[in-house]
Amino acid sequence: MVTVRSELLAFANAAAAERVHMRYDHVADAWMFIVLDNVSRGTAAGGTRMKVYRSPQEGLMDALRLARAMTEKLAIVQIQRGGGKGVLALSRELDQPAREALLRRYGRLVDQLNGEFTTGIDLGTTANDLLIVAEQTPHVHAFFRDKRYRDDLGSYTAWGVMAAIRAIVRHTMGSEELTGLTALVQGLGTVGAPLARMLAKAGARLKLSDIDLDKAYRQAREIDAEVVESTQVYDQDMDLFIPCADGGVLNSETIDRLGCRVVVGSANNQLGDESIAHELHARGITYVPDYLANAGAALAVDSADRGLTESELSIRIEGIGAILTHVLNEASSRDEPPLEASRRRIARALRPNTERQSP
Repeated sequence: MVTVRSELLAFANAAAAERVHMRYDHVADAWMFIVLDNVSRGTAAGGTRMKVYRSPQEGLMDALRLARAMTEKLAIVQIQRGGGKGVLALSRELDQPAREALLRRYGRLVDQLNGEFTTGIDLGTTANDLLIVAEQTPHVHAFFRDKRYRDDLGSYTAWGVMAAIRAIVRHTMGSEELTGLTALVQGLGTVGAPLARMLAKAGARLKLSDIDLDKAYRQAREIDAEVVESTQVYDQDMDLFIPCADGGVLNSETIDRLGCRVVVGSANNQLGDESIAHELHARGITYVPDYLANAGAALAVDSADRGLTESELSIRIEGIGAILTHVLNEASSRDEPPLEASRRRIARALRPNTERQSP
C-alpha cells in the first residue's frame, strides 16, 4: 500500500491540476480522489463518480481528466466556478450498506476541504447517494441537497445540445430549420432519448442506435424513426451525427466511414485525440466541442445553487447556441476547427482578472 500511495503521489504531482486530495479507505478497499483542476474562477465544482477500476492509478487518471473537462465546460459557458471532480475508485462492487458507509466517509472528506469543492452526481452515483453525502457536508449542490433532483436531469443536457444543434445548422446550412434533415442519435440514455424526441418534434428524420436494440425499437416506434445497428452507425447517410453514448467514438477508423456534415452530441470526450478535430475539418465535417454542447446540466445545477428561476435558466441554456455561434464565426474566419476557437475562448476566461481587463 505504501508503494501504491507513493506512485499515486508522484502521478498527482506530475499532473497540471492545482490540488489533488486522496485517501485510501481500507474498510471498502477503495480510493477517494478529489481533484481541483483550476480554481481561478472560483470554488471547484464537479460530480462524484463511483466505479470499479482496474487500478487506483486508473481511477486517479480518470479524476484528473474529468476535472480538466469540467474546467473547460464551466469556463466556456461563463459559470464562475473552477473545475473539479470526485472519484471513488472501487476494487469491487459494494453491497448497499457498504456503499452507504463509504459515501458517508467520503462526505466527511469533502467537508474537510472547507468549501474548496462542491459536488453532485456523475457516472455511478445517484441523487440518493448525494443525499447521503449531504448528511456529512453542506458542500453538495442545492439541486441535489434540497431534494429538488428530477430524474430527467439529462433533459437539461438535451436542451443544451438542441440549442447547439440549431446554432450549427444555421451556421452551416443557412437556417436552423431541421425539417428534412437526417439526424442519427447514438445512445438512447438519459440524454439521447429526450433529445431524439426533441429532434422528431422539430421535424428531423431520425435514425436511432443503441447497444440495447429493444430500447432503440421502442423509441423508434414512439417517434417514427429508423433503427440502426451499432456496427453500422458510421456508414449511414446523414446530415447530423449526434453521439450521446461512449467517448472516443471519433477516431482514425470511424471518421473514414463517417458521412455527415455536422457532429454535435452530449457524449464526453468524443475525440480519440485532438488531431481528429483537424481531420474532420479537412473533410468538411464540423465538430462541435462536446464540453460546450453538453453544458446544459451544469447550467441547471449552477442555477439551482444561485436560486435562479426556470426562465432565467432557460436564457442561460439557450445561450449555448449564442456562444457556439461566436466560436463558429471565429473558426470560420481562421479556417480552423471550432475546437481551436473554443480553446482560445477558454484560455481567455481562465486568465487572471487583471490580464483579461488589460488592453
